[in-house]
Amino acid sequence: MKVFELTCTAYLKNDIEFQNSFEIVAKYISFAIHLAGLDEIHASRDYKYYSFSDFYPTETDKIYKKGKIYKFTIRTLNETLAGALYNNLKNNTNNQHFTVVEIFRKEISRFFINELYSVSPVIISVDNGRFWTMKESGDIERLMELLHNNIEKKYRSFFGEDIEVKQNFIQFIEIKNRVPQNITIIKDNKSVRFFGNKLKIIPNEDEVSQKLAFTAFGCGLGEKNSFGGGFVLARGAV
Repeated sequence: MKVFELTCTAYLKNDIEFQNSFEIVAKYISFAIHLAGLDEIHASRDYKYYSFSDFYPTETDKIYKKGKIYKFTIRTLNETLAGALYNNLKNNTNNQHFTVVEIFRKEISRFFINELYSVSPVIISVDNGRFWTMKESGDIERLMELLHNNIEKKYRSFFGEDIEVKQNFIQFIEIKNRVPQNITIIKDNKSVRFFGNKLKIIPNEDEVSQKLAFTAFGCGLGEKNSFGGGFVLARGAV
């Protein structure tokens, strides 16, 4: 198993408010995918197998500044997609918000993961088009079940491998925010918000759990990963 990581250096042409940044980066990546002739990735209703971070470093006033340099990171399980993005992200020169001026590409082989930390909201749907939050549900065991089911489906779908699951891949979970976090996108000229949570997860140590944890590291936890949801950092031993 490998994950392909692109660390992108971006020059901002205009100020970007934090609440708009995920959608702006998501559309930039989508356009690069279009330039690569891989429109079927976003046309498909299947998983996209990539996730991305917001700009960093962050700004205390939650406004990324025109004329400054920031970075963002893309991770994917799909080597073809990683190559296409590497070759096309810098070609999106007419974007009104920013342009990618440098990309560092790295391949990461599977390593033992002690902890996962989400740096963007992990979004999980529950009944009636709602999203899991403490207020909406509060059932931690249900959250763990939904997270596990989501990442197991991603693993089986991408690798086409049957795995014998004996337990939830999550040993421990902690919600790091006091109020729900959200990602905002514009759809049909309307603002749509996806609600989620920042999580700390300790995965179990068995082989299957570690494979699922590494899959989450590669393509994100939960849903709406191609909009910025569920991007995680991992602590472990390479």
